[in-house]
Amino acid sequence: MGWIICKYLLTAAVVVIVSEAAKRSDRLGGFIAALPLVTVLTLVWLYLEHQPPAKIANHAWYTFWYVLPTLPMFLAFPLLLPRLGFWLTLLACVAITAACFGLFALAVRQFGIVLLP
Repeated sequence: MGWIICKYLLTAAVVVIVSEAAKRSDRLGGFIAALPLVTVLTLVWLYLEHQPPAKIANHAWYTFWYVLPTLPMFLAFPLLLPRLGFWLTLLACVAITAACFGLFALAVRQFGIVLLP
């Protein structure tokens, strides 16, 4: 039980650090948020929990492919925010990300990369 609490606390600390850094500096907050800290922590957790190397490698592999279709959201958000307000922009970005993900999954499937069942 102590291990799971440790994982929660460290992972939550990453989110708090990013949000606090973003309050002080847009660039620093963005830089820290762009670092794959959660993925690195996940890889460490998997390793420390004695998961097979293939499982750990697959996590990194699929994370790469799942990150790519999320990138347009980061361009759309600042463009939409002044026009739609925060909540509608957030909703629009969720829709944009879902659409990009679906289209991306279809596009990469022809290369043998299966992202959706």
